[in-house]
Amino acid sequence: MLKAFSRAARAFGAAAIALAALSAPAAAYPDRPITLIVPFAPGGSTDLVARIVAAKMTELLKQTVVVENRGGAGGSLGATAVAKAAPDGYTILMATVATHALNPALYKKLQYDPVKDFAPITLLVNVPNVLTANPKFPAKSVKELIELAKKEPAKYAYASSGNGSPLHLSGELFKKMAGVDLVHIPYKGSGPALVDVLAGQVPLQVDNLPSSIEHIKGGRLVALGVTTAQRVPNLPDVPAIAETLPGYETYSWNALFAPAGTPPEIVKALHDAGVEALKDETVKKKLTDATAVIVGSTPEELGEFTKKEIEKWTPIVKDSGAQID
Repeated sequence: MLKAFSRAARAFGAAAIALAALSAPAAAYPDRPITLIVPFAPGGSTDLVARIVAAKMTELLKQTVVVENRGGAGGSLGATAVAKAAPDGYTILMATVATHALNPALYKKLQYDPVKDFAPITLLVNVPNVLTANPKFPAKSVKELIELAKKEPAKYAYASSGNGSPLHLSGELFKKMAGVDLVHIPYKGSGPALVDVLAGQVPLQVDNLPSSIEHIKGGRLVALGVTTAQRVPNLPDVPAIAETLPGYETYSWNALFAPAGTPPEIVKALHDAGVEALKDETVKKKLTDATAVIVGSTPEELGEFTKKEIEKWTPIVKDSGAQID
């Protein structure tokens, strides 16, 4: 009888504990640090934007947003890692035009689908690109570069953040429209490419403007032209390449994505923190000083934007002939 009572008591206790666990509220998100994967090397514009935004999101979410650089394969290694991560909001991606619009057309065996494998959070910024030269390079304008390159085909090289990157394709589009032959030298990220251009190892670079602007202002680089259709306010004296090559236009962007299947309430929390971070005056100043154009979209708007970017860039990639196994 006593044993039966003891068994019943234990069973009752276990049931009570289980009921209490079911009725207890779930831990508030986030209750531990969040990893923001930047799929490129440190020092580039994507890394710059990520660190500015992550610092403010850390304050707003009251949990550390840790920036982790995981470069390689044009951003696809980092993007794949997020696509395969647990959809719990603790691993998110700083995506770019490369990860979500170019790589699907470039890579024959891409391990993620840019639409199906991600939950859009928010489009943070659009980013102009710029064609720069080491100060010792003889050409000081787009016109002079074209003239020089036509006189000596394949003599001069330009650096980019990697094969098939938006910066590489910006350079290839320039070559095609200008009718010149420049040698492309790919790097594993904008940062390493920038180091060699500053050192004079490579004369030219197509870069995201945020990571080059201070070097331009400091005279360590010469800006031949920005890749947007119009001049940018931060560098009003630098012409748009389109002023010499009408119709030329390229740019990059940065957006936050979570793995597909992330609960809507977590996506909302990340979205709200990201958009609120963009409203902070210090964040706004840092981003605009770096020439990034602040957006702050809804998840739905980012989803539609991604599809349009894929439609836009796929034929450009095919026309360039770039293909990566």
